[in-house]
Amino acid sequence: MEDSNKQDQCKKRVGTGGEYREEIPGLVQELVRTCFQEDSFAHISPEPLPSLDSSIDIIERARRILFPGYFISSRVDGMNLEYYLGEEETSFFQILSEQITLCIRHECLRYNQPCTHCEERGQEAALEFLKELPRLRSRLSKDVRAALAGDPAAQSYDEIIFSYPGLFAITVYRLAHQLFEQGIPLMPRIMTEYAHGKTGIDIHPGARIGESFFIDHGTGVVIGETTVIGNRVRIYQGVTLGALSVPRGATEKLRDRKRHPTIEDDVIIYSGATILGGDTLIGARSVIGGNVWITESIPADMHVFLKRPELVFRGKSIGHDSLKKTKEDE
Repeated sequence: MEDSNKQDQCKKRVGTGGEYREEIPGLVQELVRTCFQEDSFAHISPEPLPSLDSSIDIIERARRILFPGYFISSRVDGMNLEYYLGEEETSFFQILSEQITLCIRHECLRYNQPCTHCEERGQEAALEFLKELPRLRSRLSKDVRAALAGDPAAQSYDEIIFSYPGLFAITVYRLAHQLFEQGIPLMPRIMTEYAHGKTGIDIHPGARIGESFFIDHGTGVVIGETTVIGNRVRIYQGVTLGALSVPRGATEKLRDRKRHPTIEDDVIIYSGATILGGDTLIGARSVIGGNVWITESIPADMHVFLKRPELVFRGKSIGHDSLKKTKEDE
């Protein structure tokens, strides 16, 4: 008898669950209606948007080409290198041209522009990108060497290529910057924001960064769109190369102006430093200490540090009181 009652209760619960499910079509219709409201962001179109997953795939494929043998499980040697790169570049060209085409087409439709033969432009842009791969590899090789030269904890080039978040962020930046320079919309920022999410390092694809660039540790680094960085620059975690506060209503006027600083060759910027403003220039070979706040230019060959703070020790060590008083304590 007890088992029969339990079965009846289960049937009743199943029936009640069905009643709740019957409300779902009405809720779906409401969601559909809101998709066409002006304050809703929805891409309702027969033309697909560029793909986040495909942009990530482009990054990983590019890394396999730029660092052959590092990011695959099979072996690359002198016998199969040409075959390997041929296969990788062919498939890379295909996915890159497709995504560039989608980016261009989306931009044309978004702004009601006349037809610009987006498929042809996509293939031309992808081919132009492939032609730049040897130069990008050379740049990244110098970045790897700068990391080994600048970090005593680095044991080998392999360790840096496999595991350093700074190198990953710089690699993605250099790929995205090339697309940015070619005028490809949307994809460069998707790529650098993916790297930002993985590493905590935020580099805008529009920034201009020279050779042998090294970011040590890297978490919290911000490099703004119009930043210019010279050669052999080294920066540490928490550094911000940013813009001054934008007045209300002035955003559009400032879009095409230089808003971020210029860092000349051989500068070192230690952790937590904040350097702001488009007119701010840090002269060559200068050293910027940790946690400083700079909004004006610094000449070449300068060392800029905060005044050493007075530490307070409270407690007792063996044999004497180790309390040190500040002026405020006295």
